[in-house]
Amino acid sequence: MGNPLYDTLFGRHADNPDVFLHLPDGSTVTYAAFLRITAQYAGALNTLGLAAGDRLAVQIAKSPHALAVYAACVQAGIVFLPLNTAYTPDEVQYFIENSGAGVVLCDDSKHAGLADVTHACGAHLSTLNNDGSGTFSDLAAAMPAQFETVPRDADDLAAFLYTSGTTGRSKGAMLTQANLLSNAQTLVKEWRFTAADVLLHALPIFHTHGLFVASNTTLLAGGSMIFLPAFTVDALVAHLPRATTLMGVPTFYTRLLDDPRFTKELVDHMRLFVSGSAPLLAETHVRFEARTGSRILERYGMTETNMNTSNPYDGERRAGTVGFPLPGTEVKITDSKGRELPQGEIGEIEVRGPNVFKGYWQMPEKTAEELRADGFFITGDLGQIDSDSYLHIVGRNKDLIISGGYNIYPKEIELLLDEATGVLESAVVGVPHPDFGETVIGVLVAETGATLDTDAILESLRASLARFKHPQRLITLPELPRNTMGKVQKNLLRDQFKDMFSAGA
Repeated sequence: MGNPLYDTLFGRHADNPDVFLHLPDGSTVTYAAFLRITAQYAGALNTLGLAAGDRLAVQIAKSPHALAVYAACVQAGIVFLPLNTAYTPDEVQYFIENSGAGVVLCDDSKHAGLADVTHACGAHLSTLNNDGSGTFSDLAAAMPAQFETVPRDADDLAAFLYTSGTTGRSKGAMLTQANLLSNAQTLVKEWRFTAADVLLHALPIFHTHGLFVASNTTLLAGGSMIFLPAFTVDALVAHLPRATTLMGVPTFYTRLLDDPRFTKELVDHMRLFVSGSAPLLAETHVRFEARTGSRILERYGMTETNMNTSNPYDGERRAGTVGFPLPGTEVKITDSKGRELPQGEIGEIEVRGPNVFKGYWQMPEKTAEELRADGFFITGDLGQIDSDSYLHIVGRNKDLIISGGYNIYPKEIELLLDEATGVLESAVVGVPHPDFGETVIGVLVAETGATLDTDAILESLRASLARFKHPQRLITLPELPRNTMGKVQKNLLRDQFKDMFSAGA
């Protein structure tokens, strides 16, 4: 019995002298060196008491060391739980408690804030910094550079990725080895990745896009990555000449297009530009093609499924669509009762395939609500399939806001706004934003006789919410629009403020 995900993505590279990671300082990490670090990290995790099936939570900056922790979890059969580095200790506590993580890794800057949290949860806290230092590294340094890979089945869990619900309670999406491996195998074939590819990687690795789509695809193809700690236009412009491919969110492309250094000559050698995690405006498609002569390939994925559809590598990459179902993945449009709708009609997008997750951790009722017995996952996105079979995403029947590629759920913010001094009630919606695709605004109704200090309310959110969740604006209205049943009509608020961040507004 082997370990399918480790053996296919990592293990075969144990003696590979080729470069895996190009770092911003000009240094490189070979596959073989990366796998030696991985083995030491796997040994350290075992020493800390984690065994196959146990959970490791990590809130550490992007680095080769952080990526090696993911590989170590796969090798040791430990379920990997990456957390957004912007999460506050209050937010992290829920993830530790819910997942039952026995060990938490953070960097030195977060240690003080997480010490009490991990102690209260009965978890061990260790540190790993982006330069490779820390108490975890000290432990790993004493471990041998070989580790006996733990046998796992394709259906065994490999990772938890938490995705919030409209009730504000986060859900742990359980991803198996087969989920991750099948998607990587499909994308390598569909997007023509080879060992000659150099992927410019400027995405975070606590998110499925940067961790699984980008990294797993590169590993499977045997290519290399220019591994940047974060996205900046300067960094992308500097490193694009050495890359063949780029995976990004719409913000990458809008900001590149706003920079005069981004020219056709700079990227004429590039093979592929991919965009996802948020809708790409048709205007951005047009501007990008006019500037570079290349057309961005837009695709559709989710935390629970990784990638579902893609515009074609060969053929028309149609703006405003997310292409066709990937091989092995089925997509259908259904009505509110789950009945499949005719082509061209708008309804809920459902997907089925080897990429679809196993369910939500310790939430059987929620799993049953969203994952049908026949394997179709109810995405919550609304879409239609046109006469040429391209999938269009036209909206969401959930309140999810996607800003800069990050998922934001209004209920979590509304609960905090409602607690603010003088606030009677609130509604949080997403509105179009030229840079982030969508951004957050909060609409407040004051208690009788109260005057709201919106600056003070925004400041009060800082301790409890990650920065990317903060509303860009708070607006005061005398009342919220409601229908005859008393439900807040958020669609009217979105329409009212849809031009708030448009040019000239």
